[in-house]
Amino acid sequence: MKSNLVRVLDGNIFVVSDDSGDIEATVGNPSGFFDFDTRFLSLWRLTLDGDRLHALSMAERDHVTLRFFLVPGAPTHYVDAKSSVIRERSITGGLFEERLTVLNHDREPVDFTVRLDVASDFAPIRAIDQERTPPGRFYQRIEDGRLRLGYLRDRYQRETLVWSSEPARIDERGLTYTVRVAPKQGWTTTLRAQSLVLRPDGRDIREQLDRRPRRSAAERQQDLAVWLDRAPQLSCDWNALTEAYRRSLVDLASLRYSPLTLPDRSMPNAGLPWGATITGRDSILTSFEALPVASELADATLRMLGIDQGTVLDDFRDEEPGKILREFRYSELAAFEERPESPYYGSADTTPLYVILLDEYERWTSDSGLVLEAEQETRAALEWIDEYGDILGDGYVRYQRRNEQTGLRNQGWKDSPEAICYADGRLAGPPVATCELQGYAYDAKLRGARLAREIWGDPAYAERLEREAAALRERFDRDFWIADRGYYALALDGDGRQVDALASNMGHLLWSGIVPPERAEQVAHHLLGPRLFSGWGVRTLAEGQARYNPLGYHLGAVWPFDNALIAWGLRRYGLVEEAGRIAEALVDASRYFHGRLPEAFAGYPRDLTRYPVCYPTANSPAAMATGAIFLLLRALLGLEPSGEHLLMAPSVPPRFGRVELLDVPGRWGRIDVIGIGLAGPRA
Repeated sequence: MKSNLVRVLDGNIFVVSDDSGDIEATVGNPSGFFDFDTRFLSLWRLTLDGDRLHALSMAERDHVTLRFFLVPGAPTHYVDAKSSVIRERSITGGLFEERLTVLNHDREPVDFTVRLDVASDFAPIRAIDQERTPPGRFYQRIEDGRLRLGYLRDRYQRETLVWSSEPARIDERGLTYTVRVAPKQGWTTTLRAQSLVLRPDGRDIREQLDRRPRRSAAERQQDLAVWLDRAPQLSCDWNALTEAYRRSLVDLASLRYSPLTLPDRSMPNAGLPWGATITGRDSILTSFEALPVASELADATLRMLGIDQGTVLDDFRDEEPGKILREFRYSELAAFEERPESPYYGSADTTPLYVILLDEYERWTSDSGLVLEAEQETRAALEWIDEYGDILGDGYVRYQRRNEQTGLRNQGWKDSPEAICYADGRLAGPPVATCELQGYAYDAKLRGARLAREIWGDPAYAERLEREAAALRERFDRDFWIADRGYYALALDGDGRQVDALASNMGHLLWSGIVPPERAEQVAHHLLGPRLFSGWGVRTLAEGQARYNPLGYHLGAVWPFDNALIAWGLRRYGLVEEAGRIAEALVDASRYFHGRLPEAFAGYPRDLTRYPVCYPTANSPAAMATGAIFLLLRALLGLEPSGEHLLMAPSVPPRFGRVELLDVPGRWGRIDVIGIGLAGPRA
């Protein structure tokens, strides 16, 4: 996503524009007003007396409101401008609302022509980066003082209504105002745009569903204040961590939304613009990362994903009994099954991760009620690991798409087509068993065993799962370890051969605990070595591999969530200095992104660029990256639930100085944690 785009959002309803507030969508510019996985406005361009407007400044503080301070004409006109414009934008009650003010700074009255050009392509979010000819019919109508833009394809219909608080001349391409503004005075109107998801009878589909009432901007401001006040309070001598922590809390709050089937609970979507929908992996891992600050997200995520758990074999959707979905979308692509999106199950990692989150959630909260409610879904997930995940019957979780036309080739977290490759660049043939999938399966079996023994009252099942986990750990180390290189293979291909690329995936093995203790230091040596560690974080693929590219999405970029899991894994094996190096690098990087870690950034060596380089199409904010700061804090402070207590073993690098995390919530009530690093230089 272009770094100069700005956004205002409320869960999965959001507006993305340039820094003047204009929306002019192109393939390379994913701006617009989005709702229900669809772009409802692709053009929203303001002119004053025919002149484009340019930004003097822009205030983006909390995603609830945006303010743009503008002047007409080219930047050379900024000096002694005789007029200016303020645009104040919000998502209010589910509507896109913009308060527009034109100011006359002259000593005489001035007549202004204010023009707003409006259009919509009604593009599915997943298609906004592609050239596409929509097969349906577009229409525009003017009725009851409103501009109605529409798109109709068979029974699929979407509309955008645009209207104004002040009288305007409305045509099919926008609104025009001719106003006289007195000296030193202003003229104001409020513009509103509403998205409509229509049934054949003309009613909005969502009217029939029990949904949480849409909130006004003031209500959302109050909700954010309560959210921030309820979260643990952080203070740190290194201000970069404090800023990143607050930015992450604000971003995470903005990414919460209530699915149609769970109107009374909020779960995180994956991020803007590509992932603003129900997701499996992103919601699970974000909820895991955020347990020390907002455990209620895990509750909603587990309930939602349990509702949509796979029940049948469906090749088109890659669905299998017990499988947890990858995503659920409502767009035109889903409605006409051009893509398997409603829902799509093409992820092999979401199912074991579901079990991992459920166990970790109970450890933090003591909510055994949810564990009892989810017993059937959890057993089905564990059964999937052995029944459908083990495609070759060799005891490893593998993936191979059922949908050969539109299904994903790679179905781990590195899901781009070239992500799973040999060191020499060859691609791994299916069915593929990536290393981290085996770690997740191992961890899920052990966690499932605990739940079975302590909450479900089924010790025999617990013992079986523990035996299976032990056997998996033994054969995994035998089959994945590359002895002459001292690291774990990225994967096994369909013929059982080691896919020998050096990649970040093996860091997740430390998180899962499948690595024998005697191998942990060797793994850490590679993760923090110069081929994988850029100085800003661990790359997805190491320098020297044939497909390495510092701008490769999964072939060399740095992903903050990936690094946070690695840091927590290093901490699990007692490698606290190594964990601290990763935490310090990421917090340092956050300073260059105004405190917000993006989904990914380029893997250039630190001594080459001197600052972290943006990845051009990364989600921002991105939920898993937002949650990374919380997991990094947990690693620095050594936080681990144990029964009714929270264990803590702070190990803080000197640059952080004193770190205080106050009122950490959990089954123990609330507790303060303090870690102190030796004095050192800070910025």
